[in-house]
Amino acid sequence: MAISKSPEISSGTATVIGTSQSDSDVSHLSLRRRSATAARDSGDGEAVDDRDRMESANFTSNPGENVNENPTNSDTRFTYRASVPAHWKIRESPLSSDNIFKQSHAGLFNLCVVVLVAVNSRLIIENLMKYGWLIRSDFWFSSTSLRDWPLFMCCLTLPIFPLAAFVVEKLLQQNHISERAVIWLHVLISTIAVLYPVIVILRCDSAFLSGIALMLFACIVWLKLVSYAHTNSDMRSVAKSAEKGSAGCMYDVNFKSLVYFMVAPTLCYQISYPRTQTIRKSWVVRQFIKLIIFTGLMGFIIEQYINPIVQNSRHPLEANFLYAIERILKLSVPNLYVWLCMFYCFFHLWLNILAELLRFGDREFYKDWWNAKTVEEYWRMWNMPVHKWMVRHVYLPCLRNGIPKGVAILIAFFVSAVFHELCVAVPCHLFKFWAFIGIMFQVPLVLITSYLQNKFRSSMVGNMIFWFIFCILGQPTCVLLYYHDLMNRKGGAELNLP
Repeated sequence: MAISKSPEISSGTATVIGTSQSDSDVSHLSLRRRSATAARDSGDGEAVDDRDRMESANFTSNPGENVNENPTNSDTRFTYRASVPAHWKIRESPLSSDNIFKQSHAGLFNLCVVVLVAVNSRLIIENLMKYGWLIRSDFWFSSTSLRDWPLFMCCLTLPIFPLAAFVVEKLLQQNHISERAVIWLHVLISTIAVLYPVIVILRCDSAFLSGIALMLFACIVWLKLVSYAHTNSDMRSVAKSAEKGSAGCMYDVNFKSLVYFMVAPTLCYQISYPRTQTIRKSWVVRQFIKLIIFTGLMGFIIEQYINPIVQNSRHPLEANFLYAIERILKLSVPNLYVWLCMFYCFFHLWLNILAELLRFGDREFYKDWWNAKTVEEYWRMWNMPVHKWMVRHVYLPCLRNGIPKGVAILIAFFVSAVFHELCVAVPCHLFKFWAFIGIMFQVPLVLITSYLQNKFRSSMVGNMIFWFIFCILGQPTCVLLYYHDLMNRKGGAELNLP
């Protein structure tokens, strides 16, 4: 019995060829037609005809749309044949330069975590076997606890200065003093607020950590006092101008707003802040446990790794070049771990705990600084409270007063350098200006990394340069410089040179 060709299949095949479909699609349809003929001889012609009729209709109604589609079918008897094309689309390898960032690397990330844990576990065991348990309490706290009581009392008296600033603003609001007097009083209050802790620390032989804690607290108070005075001054100006009555610009001296500002995780004063509805108590407990764990890990790395390395090193400026490079590279990895732990403990855990307890809504305390392509991007993303303060109270006021942009950036880095030097040099009782020089050195690095980023047009190159300069080279060098200068001031009693 002669079998006539199916008109639907013939029409579909003609349509595919007539519209210049790919060879893979034509071969696939031709294969299905031959399979249909064989199936009719066995009695399955009706089912195959239906499938071919549907496929032919798709080719006819949508010519050109199926060129790069995978020829699949639910019936494996007809789809997965040796004659069906295996290569039907232009594709890149997953790790090629054009495709690497389009893939998920979760598995490689897990591998890196496993390798990191394994390698560092071996290093911890090797360190304990070589040096034993090196953690000493006198590094973190004084051997005589009464030695630190002046610093503790100084810390308790610092809230007097915000109270004084509030009294000054209240007197001005009631027209008891002039605008010029308010400016000079705020300058005096903020200056004493930062000089008072400096004098207390320099006159006391306190623990290093106690001195750093007090200086950080004093610097935060100073930044908040400046923001409080500057913001109130600006609100007074707006209230007196033609924009009087604008939303959020009314001048109001509110003690409750000041108290909330002084304890809130922000350095920029405003009358009200975005607030959350509830406090997640269980979440706070979990974050606090993480804070304890990572703080302990940070102390362990300092005592077990960083201290032995720096104690068995010479001053980097007095040793030969290769020796200095070897010491810096050896110190770079544990120093990087401590720095990352510090960032996670303070900027993520502590500030989020404080924000949750105070229902503070804006919790952008940092951005993805680890993706920074230049040094400038890093400084704009890693410490958002300070960055917002600098932009609001230093950078933009400079621009509004006609100062060029480059000079305004230099002034912002100068202010940052002064406070970095205070927070390190005062607790060490050592003024070598290494922290000041390190921060001011960021200015040429901003220009250099921006130039390299524009030249190479690659985020990978800029990001690698940032990590190398900042974490592999810069911070370990500062640690070695400060340690050996501090030991030289104390007579080198703790030095253990090979």
